[in-house]
Amino acid sequence: MWDYSEKVIDHYRNPRNVGKIDDADAVGLAGSLSCGDQLKIYLKIKDNVVIDAKFQTFGCGSAVASSSMLTEMIIGKTLDEVRKITNKDIVDALGGLPPEKMHCSVMGYEALEDALKSYHADGYVSLDEINSNKSADKVICKCFDVTENQIWDAIKTNGLKTVEEVTNYTKAGGACGHCKEAIKDIIDTYYQKVAKEENAPLSAAQKILKIGKIIDTQIAAELQKDGGDITLQDIDGNKVYVKLRGKCSGCKNSMMTLKGFVENTLRNAVDKDIEVIEV
Repeated sequence: MWDYSEKVIDHYRNPRNVGKIDDADAVGLAGSLSCGDQLKIYLKIKDNVVIDAKFQTFGCGSAVASSSMLTEMIIGKTLDEVRKITNKDIVDALGGLPPEKMHCSVMGYEALEDALKSYHADGYVSLDEINSNKSADKVICKCFDVTENQIWDAIKTNGLKTVEEVTNYTKAGGACGHCKEAIKDIIDTYYQKVAKEENAPLSAAQKILKIGKIIDTQIAAELQKDGGDITLQDIDGNKVYVKLRGKCSGCKNSMMTLKGFVENTLRNAVDKDIEVIEV
């Protein structure tokens, strides 16, 4: 018996925004009736803002709850904000889903993505046009009509590392199992690509951006806990010029100077040869 959050139960029993928008500005489709789950989402857009959203779904309670929550999440948001929504955001808003039902949140994300791809500011786009504009993506799981790009996106968004996790999120491999080896290859290829990118040397511009981000999100936050702060003044190669103020508990506990703390953090995160210079 799966354990559902109160929000999932509420959205299943009292789904919001069920129905169809006849003059929709964008329509998205995900899943397939032949595979057991399908979701169609309709968007009404004005001045780059989603002013209404409705859905029709054929699926389980988790599919209904995910679709209902998704429509609530996007109404009133700009298209730029809506494009940032992932299936993880849907799951978090619902208070979680059982692993075996994660594919329902992915279906919601895919339907939304499909709708956004179909949107034209000059008006309605028919489902026939949507389908005719879809790229010919390689189908990996023929039982559930799951493509290579869908599996790749699920791995990237959710950090999936096993075939079982991919099945939970996309249903791929959940029937005959003939595609499991192909799914494993996609997982391996993805993480090989990630490893290669992580080990690739940073360009000068990338290094500057990374140093700035580490200072803003990690170092400054630690110093500010004790009333301290850091201001980045300049970067010249591996020399990082900063203004420092105050102390941090982490530095005192490790008997490390303030400058040493900053330098050690940057060396571990960016480049072992970084030198921090106080100005």
